[in-house]
Amino acid sequence: MGIQERKERQLAEREQLFLDAAREQILQDGLLGLQMAKVARACDYATGTLYQHFASKEDLLVAICGDLVEKRVEIFNRLPRWKAPSRERILGIAVGDIIFAHHYPEHFKLAQFVFTEVVWQAASPKRRSQLLETSRPMGEAVRQIIDDAVAAGDLDTHGRPVFEMTLGQWTMTLGMHNLVHAEGVLELYNLHDPYRILLRQLNALLNGLGWQPLMDPFDEAALEQLVTRIQREVFADLCDSTTDNESSGCP
Repeated sequence: MGIQERKERQLAEREQLFLDAAREQILQDGLLGLQMAKVARACDYATGTLYQHFASKEDLLVAICGDLVEKRVEIFNRLPRWKAPSRERILGIAVGDIIFAHHYPEHFKLAQFVFTEVVWQAASPKRRSQLLETSRPMGEAVRQIIDDAVAAGDLDTHGRPVFEMTLGQWTMTLGMHNLVHAEGVLELYNLHDPYRILLRQLNALLNGLGWQPLMDPFDEAALEQLVTRIQREVFADLCDSTTDNESSGCP
């Protein structure tokens, strides 16, 4: 390993150390409790060293979000490779996202905050670009499933843009994540097991798009069977079969 390569590796390791410490601080103190000096101190570095990596607290927040997105991308990338009908794979995207939300509950709170104007515009163009580029493979995974669906005759786009076919699933899933993390909102309307509600709603949406094979969104037994199969065949390492679904992180 050359001197330059070694230096770059050390910088990357130090940056990851800062990201992990910042994420831990957010978990303990909340987003508004994040302090640059405290992050640096937790890593035994001077605050100035932290600023060599992140120009501002906003840059640090965007970078944490990007670090978590890389883990989310890994989950999305499992579904195009799964040997199952396209409709099951597209619903599997939602199931994987629910599992991700259980393992990294801070992500969607953070993402909602990061994309507010006050944070996003204050972050550097470089960090914003990095986050968007890191997110790109998720869209590519979804597009591959849609292309497979069209090729198999499972879905007719009627000449509409490909991503329009899953825009509804994207917004519904993101909206449910936001509602789940808005403490007290769902309880106000006596709505329990929100992610199972989401999966029923998504099945109704896929029916409306004519995505084959159609599925009764209120057939709880069929939905349970499908979700269990997705857990077992795609996300077995992320779902502890010895515990109930809620504690294992599975819907």
